Amino acid sequence: MADKITLSNLKPAKGSNVPRKRIGRGIGSGIGKTSGKGHKGHKARTGGSTNPGFEGGQMPMYRRLPKRGFTNPFKETAQVVNLRQLEKLTGDDLNPETLVAAGLVKKADAPIKLLATGEAPRAFTVRGITLSAQAKAKIEARGGKVEA
Repeated sequence: MADKITLSNLKPAKGSNVPRKRIGRGIGSGIGKTSGKGHKGHKARTGGSTNPGFEGGQMPMYRRLPKRGFTNPFKETAQVVNLRQLEKLTGDDLNPETLVAAGLVKKADAPIKLLATGEAPRAFTVRGITLSAQAKAKIEARGGKVEA
């Protein structure tokens, strides 16, 4: 029967802990002198490697292809809330403050969009939130109303 495992006799699995190779510690170590880098040349120097896009001196792909497009610095991405998540709300009033209180969105002052995934659990009065057309239809079908 095997011994009981306790904190005092725990050991890592054989071969799982490999000691690091200490290079440049004398000729007797087997990896001294040039420390496995051979003699001279670019690869023997500090930082002696090519960049990831290097193609042996040929004009690299990232310089051969043209630049296209841009990133709009004024883009505001909306915080998305699905109808099925509204089960977490207690009241029937749906506005940015109630969504923040329920933990469905992080910021009340950032844009919020209500999407139609799932079903509306009950009739809601929606204020200050943009909705998809399907989400609006589902809320109104439940007897809720959307105010501007």
